[in-house]
Amino acid sequence: YLTCLLLFSPPVWTARFSQEPADQSVVRGQRVLLSCVVFNYSGIVQWTKDGLALGIGEDLQAWPRYRVLRVQELGQYNLEILSADLSDDAQYECQAPDAALRSRRAKLTLLIPPDDPVIDGGPEVLLNAGESYNLSCVSRGAKPASVIEWLKDGLPTEGAVSVTVLPDRKRVTTRSYLPVHPVDTDTGRNFSCVTTNQAVPTGKSTTVTLNVHHPPTVTLSIEPRSVLEGDRVTFTCQAHANPPIMGYRWAKGGVVLQGARESVFTTKADHSFFTEPVSCLVFNAVGKTNVSILVDVHFGPILLVEPQPKTVDVDSDVTLNCKWAGNPPLTLTWFKKGSNMVLSNSNQLYLKSVSQADAGQYVCKAIVPRIGVGETEVTLTVNGPPIISSDPVQYAVRGERGEVKCYIASTPPPDKIVWAWKENVWEKERGTLLERYTVEQSRPSPEGGGVLSTLTINNVMESDFQSTYNCTAWNAFGPGTMIITLEETGERQSLLLLHLSRRGVTLGKPDIKVETINKESHSLEEDSGSVSTASRMVKAMYSVSRGATLTY
Repeated sequence: YLTCLLLFSPPVWTARFSQEPADQSVVRGQRVLLSCVVFNYSGIVQWTKDGLALGIGEDLQAWPRYRVLRVQELGQYNLEILSADLSDDAQYECQAPDAALRSRRAKLTLLIPPDDPVIDGGPEVLLNAGESYNLSCVSRGAKPASVIEWLKDGLPTEGAVSVTVLPDRKRVTTRSYLPVHPVDTDTGRNFSCVTTNQAVPTGKSTTVTLNVHHPPTVTLSIEPRSVLEGDRVTFTCQAHANPPIMGYRWAKGGVVLQGARESVFTTKADHSFFTEPVSCLVFNAVGKTNVSILVDVHFGPILLVEPQPKTVDVDSDVTLNCKWAGNPPLTLTWFKKGSNMVLSNSNQLYLKSVSQADAGQYVCKAIVPRIGVGETEVTLTVNGPPIISSDPVQYAVRGERGEVKCYIASTPPPDKIVWAWKENVWEKERGTLLERYTVEQSRPSPEGGGVLSTLTINNVMESDFQSTYNCTAWNAFGPGTMIITLEETGERQSLLLLHLSRRGVTLGKPDIKVETINKESHSLEEDSGSVSTASRMVKAMYSVSRGATLTY
């Protein structure tokens, strides 16, 4: 028989880790437990920290906060760290040297909450309106770096962030800047800085309140808004400021109104308030604010630019200037005195190539609706040849003393006046007359430039009615002449020889005018059959003296 023996031996189990330490994050001050369970092992177990052995046994004397929690029957060798701090932030390894076993390296990350955030200048930040400023919030000593959020009156707003690593190369200080552009209404506005990281997920915060200093903000009002000249008007200067208002100053047209020191100013309004603004100056410790307002004053016409008299030569162009002010807006018209024809509605009256008929007084008139009317006059003098205006037929009584009158309107004044009739020629300071004849010169108006030349005939005879009388005058612009006849009348007549003319020529003064009633143009060559030899002599004198400078 063959016998078979079966031999059984117990299994051989090798040592191994049934539980290895895992990575952990812990907030500073908390307890840490790193797990290590070695199966089928009864030898020495130790822990290392960043490769440095912590020691053997349960109580690690060199590390008073460290302890190995050993349960041998379970193969458990957990590492306990009490009140973890920054020095515990490392890599840990569980080793079983007798079995040549090393666990995986477990990273212990220490979480450190930031210090309480601080906003520079808090809790009340003093700013000046209009000056940009950066609010600064700092969160120190956090691990990991903290996140900073700004709240403006509870609403999120973004700022710029900078990070600084501390010398231990583990903790970080974070600073955030929030630019603000303060205005005067920002006083009392709240800005909060909230900082968070993994150690303090609910965050920490601090809040500051803005105190914005600004010059006065001013509103200037007027009551009533529209006034008649002479009515009272009240100005009210409403202002607010931070810091408080220190005082008020009032001015009109840039001139300080002495004694006006309150927020309300009452006065009588005249037309100057329409163009010279009233201003209210309000000041505090930060600055001053000046606000101005014009008053809607209703007033009648006021002459700003008075037209100046002008003297021009015939055929020249002329511009007359006149300026009025009034409120409501005025209507301006130019017209020649004695005429209703409107020549211009602007400040200027332009006359092109004027004649002697354009001479005279011109009126610049302003009308302010429902308020009043104003007008001013200006004289235009036109230099030209003499204009003679007399009745072409004049009357005398036989045997009595008779007169033939010749009115000479001349600007400039006449240089020479000559009478010619029958065989007689009279020129001032040159001619001689028969005893029956005399010639006199006079000025009807002391202020005028006109000359009245009167030929007086003593004991008028029949032959005096049979002659024509030639009155001729010269100035630098040429001659003017008139042929006058003398007719017999049975009774004395008072003759009006001076007339105001549509051809109005102003003679040096604005109130002297001459009218030529006879519209026909007489010359020395007319009526050759009835013109005496003396008249032809006048013609010859004119021919010789034309263009010469004559002295009167």
